[in-house]
Amino acid sequence: MMPRLYRLLTRLLTPLLLLFTWQRMLRRPAYRAHWRERFGWVPRRRDRPLWIHAVSVGEGMAALPLILALQERYPQLPILLTSTTPGGRQVLRARLGDSVQQLYLPYDVPGAIARFLERQQPRLGLFLETEIWPNLIHAAAQRHIPLFLLNARLSARSLQGYQRWQGLFAPALAGLTQIAAQSTADAERFRALGAPRVTVAGQLKLDLQIRPEQRQAGAMWRERFAGRRVWVFASTHPGEEELAADLLSTLQTEFPDLLLVLIPRHPERAEEIVAALQRRGRRVVRRSLDAQVAADTQVFLVDSFGEVIDFCAAADLVVMGGSFVPHGGHNPLEPAALAKPVLLGPHTENFASLVTEMAAAEALLVCADGNGLRENLRTLLHDPAAAKALGERAGTWFAGQSGAVQRSLQLLAPYL
Repeated sequence: MMPRLYRLLTRLLTPLLLLFTWQRMLRRPAYRAHWRERFGWVPRRRDRPLWIHAVSVGEGMAALPLILALQERYPQLPILLTSTTPGGRQVLRARLGDSVQQLYLPYDVPGAIARFLERQQPRLGLFLETEIWPNLIHAAAQRHIPLFLLNARLSARSLQGYQRWQGLFAPALAGLTQIAAQSTADAERFRALGAPRVTVAGQLKLDLQIRPEQRQAGAMWRERFAGRRVWVFASTHPGEEELAADLLSTLQTEFPDLLLVLIPRHPERAEEIVAALQRRGRRVVRRSLDAQVAADTQVFLVDSFGEVIDFCAAADLVVMGGSFVPHGGHNPLEPAALAKPVLLGPHTENFASLVTEMAAAEALLVCADGNGLRENLRTLLHDPAAAKALGERAGTWFAGQSGAVQRSLQLLAPYL
């Protein structure tokens, strides 16, 4: 009953989606490109591609090791890659070029989904992390298109939200061919929501390979930063930039050469971030303007896509954002893969199992709040040997965790 009601309501809401899209295009120019794809108006093809959906930058980076492995194992298999955000599309375009076709995923409206599936005719669909779209899953099942949810995660808080609508999401999960969860805890939560076919495959991002050119880019940035100590605050959200600016003022009294490299999760917020930092008297230069870092520069704002690993490679210390505001945190695996000391805030619900494992291995530090972050930064800046040891433990832990890509490939092999 509830899935049918959902399909009816989403049909009726299509005019509101047009208005929503128009408003977003006005506020964010990047959304103006290819907007028709969001309503299923995509090119026609007949080669039955393997379809992979990664909603944004984080999911795209998690999918990358799997995409590269699929291209190596099945070189003749055409790949269709969908995303939801311009950032996710751009960062994967930079890495994969024309080796895949890229489109935006349509809204979960019956008409848009039907157009998309009829025009693209995918042979198989792979979704990353927590993408559960009832209309899409229903339409794919009608067309006998197997759908997999890979690298699947579901926090305890998200489970509570989904359970309020279990009558809608349980049938959707039952329509998936298989769910490959990141951890046993994630698998248990998916089963509690009603998923009948769940296995544990691990985190795809643990198979991330740092490319030599990314390490070289990090070395280049260290040269441009002229030997200054570099604190990278990555994937920040509103409120975290102000926290960083306030902490920087305190830390620079003891470490005057400290440079804050600020990487917002959404680079399109650059103007508001610069304004907030300048109100606090911070001297800021922007990556997009190719500005030089002078001796008196305090903040280097990375308002570009796809360079997080490059700047983490240049860092002395890395703090992951989304964890000092109630967002749930972001994945700390990229700096861990680089053997960098990693610090997080208290809000790590999105990666609770991973953070627990890394903390148990003393491979990262979790700070209770902004004051805890300040004290931990001070300690590590005063003791470079301790910072290096923390980073080495992170690198050692990361190196022992691979295998999710191979387990996922084994799961998919009968369908490819």
